[in-house]
Amino acid sequence: MHSGEEIIQYKIRLKPEEIQGFVREADRCDFDVDIAYNSLMVDAKSILGVYGLDFSQVLTVYCHGYDEDFEECLKKYMV
Repeated sequence: MHSGEEIIQYKIRLKPEEIQGFVREADRCDFDVDIAYNSLMVDAKSILGVYGLDFSQVLTVYCHGYDEDFEECLKKYMV
């Protein structure tokens, strides 16, 4: 992480059928996007990594940059 880099957090819920669209949107970002719950963190651009999460939990998305279109996409998943 670069000095002074801002990390923006979003709390979301995902359903298994929403994963492919979520990963596609995250992949369009030109910065790192991670998704986590408890102590497990995975790359949000990895469809296999995201499928390994527990979808009964509230998930936290960590964006290492800002993209207005991605934030708009996240609004449909926010809790």
